[in-house]
Amino acid sequence: MHLPLLLPAVLPPVLVGGLGTTQVLRGHGLWFDELYTVAVVDRPLGDVVGLVADGRGPTAWLTDPPAFNGPYYAVAWLWSRLPLVDLRSDGLDGLRGLSLLASVFAVAVLVRAVERLHGQAVALVAGLLAAAAPLMVVQSVQARPYGLALLATALALLGAVRVVQGGGVGLLAVAGGAAGLLHWFALPAVGGLALGTALVVRRKAPVLAVSVAALPVLGLVALALSHGASGGGYLTTTGLLVPVSALVAWTGGVLALPVVVAVALGARAAGPLAWAWIGVPVVLVTAVDLVRPVFVPRYLLPTLLGLAVVAALGAVGRRWLLVLLVVAGVVADVRALTRPRWERADQVAAFLLAEQRPGEPVVAVEGRSAAGLAVYAAPTRLGADLRYPPDDPPAGATRVWLVRQLARDGATVASDDDDLLRTDGLRLVRTELFRATKTDLAVQLWTR
Repeated sequence: MHLPLLLPAVLPPVLVGGLGTTQVLRGHGLWFDELYTVAVVDRPLGDVVGLVADGRGPTAWLTDPPAFNGPYYAVAWLWSRLPLVDLRSDGLDGLRGLSLLASVFAVAVLVRAVERLHGQAVALVAGLLAAAAPLMVVQSVQARPYGLALLATALALLGAVRVVQGGGVGLLAVAGGAAGLLHWFALPAVGGLALGTALVVRRKAPVLAVSVAALPVLGLVALALSHGASGGGYLTTTGLLVPVSALVAWTGGVLALPVVVAVALGARAAGPLAWAWIGVPVVLVTAVDLVRPVFVPRYLLPTLLGLAVVAALGAVGRRWLLVLLVVAGVVADVRALTRPRWERADQVAAFLLAEQRPGEPVVAVEGRSAAGLAVYAAPTRLGADLRYPPDDPPAGATRVWLVRQLARDGATVASDDDDLLRTDGLRLVRTELFRATKTDLAVQLWTR
């Protein structure tokens, strides 16, 4: 087989793998969501199942239950027990490696499915657009379920293509159910695939099969909600701007206009399969967000794959548009690859390791600070001196280190730890700030 014929199968997966590896090699430590993953997966598998079933948090300071992503934690638990995997690593030998591997296979399966439906040229462009989408670049290495959910969604697309070409609905149903279990927001995308497939073949079987496969997902949702878990207390309403916000996040902004042009040109050739894949989740999330905030751009990553397919249909055969997409994509990816740190818990631990004297208490004021210390400080000599919430600073100490999260305006969040230290005769003498884009942390030294 000639090399050009291999390009669609090889180049897009290699691209997402290379971009993801570049992200990991920047050495950014795990941020809070990833630290939460470690806290869950670090427990015995039976405990993980118990946390999901009972609606309990993994630690005394992380009380949000893991039911939202329970199946992902089970997969991550198995991955973390492989001989060469380091659970606490922020590199490719940790949980980020699982996500990147899944993302690589997701793009490979996407290319295969699109090739069967639209040919090699469209498959190559769709794969490259999906692989190089800035949000994909960033999320492909997160120690979260997005990579696995993308892989399951791509397999559901392959199943949909098989149905369109005269096959059964088994792969569509099984992969679609798996996608929903790995991340609930993949389910509307799979539902869109099922609806689009049904419109093409003029049969109800795809919708019925996916509906049955979705029952375990709905059961998991009901279980989480029965425990009072919402998982979205930090969200604000986006409303009718959901499609715009999603597009800007997916494309990194600079790539948005070329993608819109390509989508407009490919709209007619896309057909009901692709449009239902995109339209159902976007319309559904927009409608729900008008009532209750639920939208986060990364939640709609499975829909991004469909957008890449439609854009590819419009770009193929138009060299000027392909050049524009490449140039804008390079700029967008450079921005994504040079993004600032989201959190600096690893640097907090390194600072304490250099400055703290053995025997001096290191107290995490709240859960977000404790999560970072548990991963980066506990395995070092600092572990013997760590105090996690709800523990208070010990009385009688001469020097105490407080680690705390700052409010987004930079103000220190009030804590009874401050009052206890003052009552014990200590005063604040030093503050080191560790600012980042998602979490600002501070280390304070209190002495007599």
